[in-house]
Amino acid sequence: MRGALAWGAGLAALLAAVLLALGLGRFPIAPAQLPAILLGRDEGPAALVFWNIRAPRVAAALLVGACLAAAGAAFQAMFRNPLASPDLLGVSAGASLGAVLGIFLGLPVAAVQGLAFAGGLAAVALVGGVAAALRGPWGGGGDPVLGLVLAGIALGALLGAAISLLKILADPYNQLPAITFWLLGTLSGATRGDVLAAAPPALLGLLALLLLRWRLNLLTLGEDEARALGVRSGALRAGAVAAATLCTAAVTALAGAVGWVGLVVPHIARLLGGPELRRLLPLSALLGGAFLLAVDTAARNLGRTELPLGVLTAVLGTPLFLWLLARGR
Repeated sequence: MRGALAWGAGLAALLAAVLLALGLGRFPIAPAQLPAILLGRDEGPAALVFWNIRAPRVAAALLVGACLAAAGAAFQAMFRNPLASPDLLGVSAGASLGAVLGIFLGLPVAAVQGLAFAGGLAAVALVGGVAAALRGPWGGGGDPVLGLVLAGIALGALLGAAISLLKILADPYNQLPAITFWLLGTLSGATRGDVLAAAPPALLGLLALLLLRWRLNLLTLGEDEARALGVRSGALRAGAVAAATLCTAAVTALAGAVGWVGLVVPHIARLLGGPELRRLLPLSALLGGAFLLAVDTAARNLGRTELPLGVLTAVLGTPLFLWLLARGR
């Protein structure tokens, strides 16, 4: 019963968010116009706005929100840490450094997105390599989870320093504003081609997480208990980290560094549907898409100029997280 109610609430929130996002804007589109546009009977200005601007942006927001929230739920389960989020292992910092480097070099948008995607994957691969080296003969073994987390924090700080250095060296009139705007997150430039380019790796990583969600439940019991149940915890964790990294890097390349979605939304999904990952992961993806779509709609309608996504997710995510913290004591 609880699961059905949670899914009903999630689907209702998603439908409301989609209708609002498609209709609101500088060129309003009434809900009554949508059937004619979708069926190709309306080819006027409203249809052009719908197919070229609104629909790609809605698809981008749904993809970004779903991937970040699902990755956050997986990380929180794998590391048994309620503060874990998709950028825990440095994927956001690596993607940000790649994008900032592309902007600094004056590369086209497609190249900037490609560098962001490659940077996110390279950062997590480097974190995994450092953590493995720390467990090697000269590292003395140790907790693999703790090694991953600490390596991610250390290398994330190093990548952040590199980003700061590039911001200092950047042209303050052209490059620095573009760098700052990208780091705050935005979907204002999302096109159909951008969504189609980001969708295959993002959906592949998301699908892998959904297929692994039954086994990921066992990692919440701890290393020894999972091994006693016959699970190769190291291989399972590596596969889940790779899948979460793939989808997070893809959507970060599309939207920039968007925080709080992967941290807060899984807690809301856990409150509605319970902690069992078979329900939690898909529900987190559903609520994540609805949440980010609602935030993006607010970002482009609240003022004369569009607000960065990262600002609004922080403004909404902080009180939500504090409320969840107080409620859970």
